Amino acid sequence: MQISSQFSGKTALVTGSTSGIGLAIAVAFAQQGANVALNSFTNGEEDRALAAGLAEDHGVKCVYLGADMVDGDAARKLVANCMSEFGSVDILVNNAGVQHMAAIDNFPVDQWNRIIAINLNSAFHTIAAAIPLMKKAGAGRIINIASAHGLVASPFKSAYIAAKHGLVGMTKSVALEVAENGITCNAVCPGFVLTPLVEAQIPDQMALNKMNRETVEREIILARQPTRRFVTVEEIAAACTFLASEGAASITGTTLSVDGGWTAM
Repeated sequence: MQISSQFSGKTALVTGSTSGIGLAIAVAFAQQGANVALNSFTNGEEDRALAAGLAEDHGVKCVYLGADMVDGDAARKLVANCMSEFGSVDILVNNAGVQHMAAIDNFPVDQWNRIIAINLNSAFHTIAAAIPLMKKAGAGRIINIASAHGLVASPFKSAYIAAKHGLVGMTKSVALEVAENGITCNAVCPGFVLTPLVEAQIPDQMALNKMNRETVEREIILARQPTRRFVTVEEIAAACTFLASEGAASITGTTLSVDGGWTAM
């Protein structure tokens, strides 16, 4: 059941949106009346079923559009396909992301290239494809899901941190380019959220530090997050719907930290 109609008639394209943060963002927009394009690289029946369920639950149109965000051409085609399906791309949320941890002198080149391609380059391609459509419409919202690691650094995550710092910088540049076109571009910078990406790091940290899961979560993963709790996917989604709202029309080129106080330290 649709909760509100704030985004009625609008279309939100959310990359990497069949699980975790991306799915929560897609659900939040559907709840507030937006039609939604879900995306992942898997392109399976379960993906289309997820889109159908979202449409039925919230009384909006929702489709699944498969695209491997490693491929720049595929990322651009994703925007074109969304336009073909809905007739507009009003809200673009660049959420697709991957992670790999290693010392830089042992960092696998293929992992470096993959992380930069998905976490940074794909956003360049989707934004470049979406801006002409938004300019023609005279309005648009671009929201890049960066990270606290787009503002500060940690060891063994050089590719991820390079990509997220780059995403924050690109956000600012894009905002300046389209400031007079009714388009805003902002970055949301989450702290640690218990997503599959973070979940995958826990066993390695347990083995490396010889700690149980609870201790790893509190003393290693959440050590720099003063609230000592994971940010929820719903909190990230709420930040996105705010930035896409009319009330945020003068907020552009900035970062919104949702990190439990991490970057305040």
